[in-house]
Amino acid sequence: MRIWAIANQKGGVGKTTTTLALGRGLVARGHRVLLIDLDPHASLTRAFGIPLDPPPAGVLDLFATPPAELAALCRPTALPGLDHVCAQAALATLERRSANQPGLGLSLQNALARHQARHDYILLDCAPTLGLLMINALAAADRLVIPTQAEPLALHGLDGMVRTGEMVQRSRRRPLPLSILPTLFDRRTRTGNESLRQMQETHGSLVWDEAIPVDTRISNATTLMAPIEGDDYPGRGLAAYRRALNWILAEDARALEQAA
Repeated sequence: MRIWAIANQKGGVGKTTTTLALGRGLVARGHRVLLIDLDPHASLTRAFGIPLDPPPAGVLDLFATPPAELAALCRPTALPGLDHVCAQAALATLERRSANQPGLGLSLQNALARHQARHDYILLDCAPTLGLLMINALAAADRLVIPTQAEPLALHGLDGMVRTGEMVQRSRRRPLPLSILPTLFDRRTRTGNESLRQMQETHGSLVWDEAIPVDTRISNATTLMAPIEGDDYPGRGLAAYRRALNWILAEDARALEQAA
């Protein structure tokens, strides 16, 4: 079982779309995949059409005393082989609870450790905030995937996210390989092209050598949840995500070989 955290400290860079697209791609390859929504805004949960009132069972229950079992919170989706766990707005209260409830920083890691090999991949869709939920995700992850919009302000968020990943790696004392995925790229603009070039020059091989283009067809979950026929990815956005997934999988395999 491999765990990928999809994270960036800046919002609006395509984290939820990336989580859905990579999950879809893994399912197309025959893997069993679980998507976990760690954002109190619950964009991933909304994408699956789950009403938030009353709050559904979900991630918050993993932080209860005693904690719920992850398997009990998994919901199937319209795509066979793809499951998800809902977020709730009350996840925003965890920061306050952590002061009086020691050990919350490892709650997700402990829940995943108890989760038997029902899924081949687990993708964690993180909130754009450096807090308890993101620290939980990075503590549990085998890989950090950072979607990053190709524009100047996003580059500052990227630098901060890379530093956060390095900090967590030092504290947990095991590697946290990272993959930087340029998103929402408009090749017609000078700003987009210059930002992409700067990203690649600064972070080198950590950055995918292509970019996910702006594509309105993947701005809602309908396309992402369409039935899969073979390895088909309709539209240029999803086709780019397919190539990006190939790159991330190759990087992941290389990291596993080095750790062996």
